[in-house]
Amino acid sequence: MARDTGRPLRADAQRNREKILAAAVRVFTEEGLDAHFERVAREAGVGTGTLYRNFPTREALIEAAYRNEVARLCEAVPELLATMPPHEALRAWTRRFIDYATAKLGMADALRAVVASGTNPYAESHELIQAALTSLMNACTAAGAIRTDISPTDMFAALAGIALTSAGPDQREQAERLLDLTLDGLRPTPPQAPDN
Repeated sequence: MARDTGRPLRADAQRNREKILAAAVRVFTEEGLDAHFERVAREAGVGTGTLYRNFPTREALIEAAYRNEVARLCEAVPELLATMPPHEALRAWTRRFIDYATAKLGMADALRAVVASGTNPYAESHELIQAALTSLMNACTAAGAIRTDISPTDMFAALAGIALTSAGPDQREQAERLLDLTLDGLRPTPPQAPDN
């Protein structure tokens, strides 16, 4: 994820930033608003000075961690489509969507605090995710792998419903079953044989 200043980071600085963001998701998911910057730094394997240089406030760190999760989810699409058939790419991406939803659920209290501070960490996330899903579904439609009467908006609603009911870490098996059920429902229906 690019830094807000627009200037590219050195490779080592970018690695540190990515480690901090991944650690922040884990720590805020486990500890909520009580999470300490020192623990995030320790989990990331960086000094607290490095953490504060990148993220001077708790809100900045939470927002960046959430936006990074969205970016990772959306940026996975081209690689998935390049390395597997479209229907398998869609299946793999839906698993990543549940990972994202689980992280978002775990960070809910922290994200609410960011919203209360006057910042909207969710700005553009819906549109970015919808665009990623649209790319996947367009590829599947072009390959004849899914029905043509289901829109990306319909699929997003189904995924959001699964996330809403089954995104908890202890609900992963249920989420997987619901994803399989939903994806099976996308299969094109075979043509009916004429009655004789």
